[in-house]
Amino acid sequence: MTAPMTAGPIIIMLLVTVQRLSELVIDRRNRAALLVQGAQEHGRGHYPWMVLLHVGWLAGLWGTALWTSQWNPETGIASVRPVDPVWLALFLVMQALRLWVQVTLGQRWTTRILVLRAEPPVCSGPYRFTHHPNYLAVAVEIAALPLAFGMAGYALVFSILNGAMLAVRIRAEDRALGRRPGRPSTPVKTIRGGRV
Repeated sequence: MTAPMTAGPIIIMLLVTVQRLSELVIDRRNRAALLVQGAQEHGRGHYPWMVLLHVGWLAGLWGTALWTSQWNPETGIASVRPVDPVWLALFLVMQALRLWVQVTLGQRWTTRILVLRAEPPVCSGPYRFTHHPNYLAVAVEIAALPLAFGMAGYALVFSILNGAMLAVRIRAEDRALGRRPGRPSTPVKTIRGGRV
C-alpha cells in the first residue's frame, strides 16, 4: 500500500499563496516610496481586471488542490493525482526568474506601472534579454502550475485570458516608458502622502 498524495498540491498552493501575499506587501511598500519620489502611475484602468484574473487563477487552483481528491474505499483515504515533476520544475524556474526581476528592480518593483521620469528604464539583470522578463515568467507559470496538477484545459483557458491581459498591460507599460509610439497614458493624480 502506498501513501496517499493528498499533501503535495496543498503544500504547493500554500507556498504559492504566501509568495503572492508577500509580493503584495512588497508592492505596497515600494509603491508608497515611489509615489513620494514623484512616480506617476499609468494603465490604472486595467489593473483591477489583472487582479481579478490572478485571484481567479489562484482560487481555481486552490479548488483543485482541495476538491479533486478521490475516495479510495479500500483504504478509506482520499487521494489526488500526483504532481507532475517536469511542470513543477518549470514553475520553480519561473519563480527564480521572478525573484531575479525583483532583485534587479529593487525598490522600483511593483505590481503597477509606476514611472519615475528622472530615471531611465532598468537595463540590467534579466532586462538585458527582454523588456518584460516578469511577464514571461507569469505567462509560463499561469500554464505550468495547472499542468503540474494535470489540468490542461484550465491552463489553456487562463493562458488565453492572461495573453489578452498582457497585450493590454505591455502596451500600457511600453507607452509609459516611451518604448512604443503613441501618446503615453495619462498619469493618475495622487493624493498627498502617496495614496492613490
